[in-house]
Amino acid sequence: QVQLMESGGGLVQTGGSLRLSCRASGSISGNSAMSWYRQGSGQGRELVASMASGGSTTYADSVRGRFAISRDNAENTVYLQMDSLKPEDTGVYYCKILFWDDRYVTYWGQGTQVTVSS
Repeated sequence: QVQLMESGGGLVQTGGSLRLSCRASGSISGNSAMSWYRQGSGQGRELVASMASGGSTTYADSVRGRFAISRDNAENTVYLQMDSLKPEDTGVYYCKILFWDDRYVTYWGQGTQVTVSS
């Protein structure tokens, strides 16, 4: 079993910054991909950024150049630095880990609220 603990959400004004953290604990085998998703009110969950253990990254077009994902493999922790925040960035941000253990296994965190006021 794997647990994901997110932190760092909150209320910020337009143009402000927040840094989200997500630490995974439990039985994680081999390489993994850690990602951030978000879900706005009445919207589906969308990928924000993802990072493989080897360092390759993926970003949504809407956040590229403003957000930066990083990770500490030794601590199984992923970070999301969010700068130049906009009201449309508001939502619940979820952390996800994906790794191979005889099959692909996915775990999600509980989510952390990010609210950007205009």
